[in-house]
Order: sequence, then C-alpha cells, then structure tokens
Amino acid sequence: MVGAPPPPEDGASALPAGTFAGETVLVTGGGTGLGLAIALEFGRLGASLVLASRGDEHLAAGAEALSAIGTEVATVACDIRDPEAIAVAFDAAEGAFGLPGVLVNNAAANFPSPAEDLSPNAWRTVVDITLNGTFLCSREFGRRHLAAGTPASILNVAASYAWTGGPGFAHSAAAKAGVVNLVETLAVEWGPAGIRVNGLVPGLMPHDDMTADIRASLDRTPDLDARQPAMRVGAPRELGWAATFMASPYARFVSGHTMVVDGANWQRRTLTSPPVVPVREQMGRGGFEPGT
Repeated sequence: MVGAPPPPEDGASALPAGTFAGETVLVTGGGTGLGLAIALEFGRLGASLVLASRGDEHLAAGAEALSAIGTEVATVACDIRDPEAIAVAFDAAEGAFGLPGVLVNNAAANFPSPAEDLSPNAWRTVVDITLNGTFLCSREFGRRHLAAGTPASILNVAASYAWTGGPGFAHSAAAKAGVVNLVETLAVEWGPAGIRVNGLVPGLMPHDDMTADIRASLDRTPDLDARQPAMRVGAPRELGWAATFMASPYARFVSGHTMVVDGANWQRRTLTSPPVVPVREQMGRGGFEPGT
C-alpha cells in the first residue's frame, strides 16, 4: 500500500514569500506543540507573532524557536479564562506590533477519563479553557476590529469528535463541539464587518506537548502509521500550512468552514462492527466505585 506521500521538508512554504508581511498574528497556547507549529509557518511568511500562554517556560521555548527563523516575536502570560487578562494580552500585542489581524485560538485542556469519573471541577476546567476561553478571546479580538472598522481572521482549533462524540473525552468533545459552533455562528455575525472565522481540526500529529496520558496511550499502540487511511501520521507543519492558507488573502471567500487535516481518519469505517471495548477497560481501570 502506498498511502499519502510524505509532506515537503520542514521550512517549505505553501504560499508566496511575504504573504503575511506587516501582519501580526496572536496564537494562544502557541509556545509548544501544534500551536508553535502554526506560529512557525506564519513567521516564515513574514508575520510578527504574539504568543499567549500561562506557562513562562512554554513562552520562552516558543520565542526561541521563532527567533531562530528570524521572526519578530513577543510573548504575554495570559489565562484565557479571565476576560481582563485577555484584554491586557491584546493591549500588549498592540503595543508590540499593532492590533493583530489574525487570532489563532489554539489553547485547550484535555485528558482522558470515563465520564463517570469526571469531577465537576474537572469538567468545568476543560470547558472553561477550551470553549469559554475561545469565545472570550474571539470576543476581545472581534470587538477591537469592529471598533476599528478593520477586516480580520479567526482560526479555532477544534477536534473531529466535536461531530462524532468522544468516548473517554466527554468534557473535551462537548467543548470542541461548542468551538465548531462558534465558527459557524461568528462567521455570519461578523462577516459584514470583514471578519472571517474558520476552524482547523488536526489528525494524529505526534508532538512533544502531548499530555502524559495521551502520550502513554500512543506508546502502547503499535504501528501508528498503519492505523491511518493515509498510512502515515501527520506532521505538525501540515497543520501550519493549512492555517496559513485559511487566514491568507487567497481564502478571503472562505468563512464559517472547519477544515479537517487528518488524512480521512475521522471518516474511517469497517465493513463489520468491531467488538465494543468499554472505555474503562481501554484505560486499564477496574469497575466503577461510587465515591472515588
């Protein structure tokens, strides 16, 4: 089986050089992982980057990686659950490079858990960061562009289980469903003002910023490539290329759309139904015990 050919080499760009010259891009959770992969591709195309994250070490790592390719970069500590902190972050971004023309809502929280084991606080935390944080950042960005009368672009990073449901990830799947709905709602509301809103869904793209639980699950899974219709996992830069296109002048008539970058994995079906393995069993947990 041939599968999908490998992507172009790291450092290649899908758009003309300088496509984002003079543009400022703010990426939440942009210091590591897929957020950094997205930021790097905007940087290679001439954008100035503002990275927002709660972790100083993540911000430092992201700034170092972007500086290494010659990108102007500023960092700001921000808890996206806090509207006042978000306003401060945007003030800092404007002070550094001017009002960002692109917002990438990448920051999220996630960990696998059977639904019955989720505490109210765990549920609230994931929904608060993933869904509420995405809305609050979008609102701050949108309000500033509405006041200024300037066009802009928002990209929300979502997940395919927003449509299918996600056993073992009830909190994240519900939050990501809201994130996809925000794409569709805000694209219509803010379209007359020239503000485009789109989504991106990554497939399996292993990277260093995966949670320990998810990393351990992948480590227990043999031959990840053979488990994808494309016969290989994705490279983080492939998500970055999709992001730069969706926010670029070449996609100005694309809004309200969520692009899935996963080699068709989320549409995979088998001719016969495989045996059902309960989530608790998949995670190596025993029977449910009330009160634990």
